[in-house]
Amino acid sequence: MMNEHVLNDHHKIEFPPMHTAEHILNQTMVQMFGCSRSKNAHIERKKSKLDYELKQVPTKEQVAEIERRVNEVIDRHLPVTYEFVSLQDAAKIVDLSKLPEGTEDPLRLVRIGNYDVCACIGQHVDNTSEIGHFIILSHDFKEGCWRMRFKLQ
Repeated sequence: MMNEHVLNDHHKIEFPPMHTAEHILNQTMVQMFGCSRSKNAHIERKKSKLDYELKQVPTKEQVAEIERRVNEVIDRHLPVTYEFVSLQDAAKIVDLSKLPEGTEDPLRLVRIGNYDVCACIGQHVDNTSEIGHFIILSHDFKEGCWRMRFKLQ
């Protein structure tokens, strides 16, 4: 008999390509700057924005490198898969600090190939080939917060 998992309800429906790109961008930022995943996210179909806690503003070259790396991952045509694990097992794999209080077993982990894994109940594409081209539109830095706006083409 197959196990049916029911995900918690949440307040919005994501645009799957943009939401999946957010995951790739978060992992790219973690790898390049050693920071945490975004502390604030506003993901929409036309354009999105993410906030990161950084010690200094990224250089023009670093911004171009972020864009290049995200597109490189997208162009690898990686599968997006899901697995359900206990909170205890998930804690060994991903940061659970942003989970809402009262989150119960099992937890859904979203994997983008071998590039990223995180706990998420949102909607995603099946393969990164469905995302499109990632473009950083603008960014600014204020009091340790780097806000980046981006879109997909």
